[in-house]
Amino acid sequence: MTSRRSLLAAPLLLPGLAAAQSRTPIRFAVGPFQPTAGDTRRAFEPFFAHLAQALGRPHELTVTTDWAGIAVALGSGQVDAAWMGPWGYVLARDRARAEALATVLYQGRPTYHAIILARAGLALARFPDDARGLSISFADAGSTSGWLIPHHWFAQQGIDVRRFFQYRDGASHAANVISVASGQVDLATDFDRNFNAMLAAGRVRPEQARIVWQSEPLPNDALAVRHDLDAGTKSALAAAALAITPEQALRVMPPNYTGWVAATPTTYALIEAAGRSLGRLRTS
Repeated sequence: MTSRRSLLAAPLLLPGLAAAQSRTPIRFAVGPFQPTAGDTRRAFEPFFAHLAQALGRPHELTVTTDWAGIAVALGSGQVDAAWMGPWGYVLARDRARAEALATVLYQGRPTYHAIILARAGLALARFPDDARGLSISFADAGSTSGWLIPHHWFAQQGIDVRRFFQYRDGASHAANVISVASGQVDLATDFDRNFNAMLAAGRVRPEQARIVWQSEPLPNDALAVRHDLDAGTKSALAAAALAITPEQALRVMPPNYTGWVAATPTTYALIEAAGRSLGRLRTS
């Protein structure tokens, strides 16, 4: 028999549980958006600190060294939430049921483009026809714009990139741009936001590289969470991100990021379709 005393005492445990959770750091992760891990941490730390403050919790931030790594970390439960590229998110959802809460806005837009850069002085009247035999650097296999989308596009053209080019992959986006600009490779993959940011920062000059291919619009990065994160924390994270105004974004987000919009079940469908066509996702 349950006594009235025990019924009255039970709710008293809830504040204790809430207090314990408030002392538990929420674990965030972010991919290699900047040239170095230190650069990435400095650029993104204010955003994660803002989310943690909104939740009233301390936080930890992990900066991964590659795009595939962040999907593994989220899927294995090593982190609770992550700012991750579209393909990394789709991989994490496919393998570990990760959930996208929001899509980031860049200069007010929820989309961006994959690009291929060519070194200065390279004559390419027709692309990709005139690029046969040239050297090309792709980003690592977890990158949307640096690996998935260009691979998918070349496959649609009937091109096996490993036979058509002097192929290599695994580089960061920043390394790809520098490799082209310095003439170490003929071609390299990137995304327009990164290339423009590196031009603006003076890391490369406009005459050192040019865009020879651009994709259709792609959905921007996701704020994603592990599938078994409690519903209250998911809701609080989504609310905190979606409430960021363009004015607040100037203080708490990296340059040119202006806020977030809610992700929908179809936001990343284009990325998923590309992954399936290349056999990179489970069929079931």
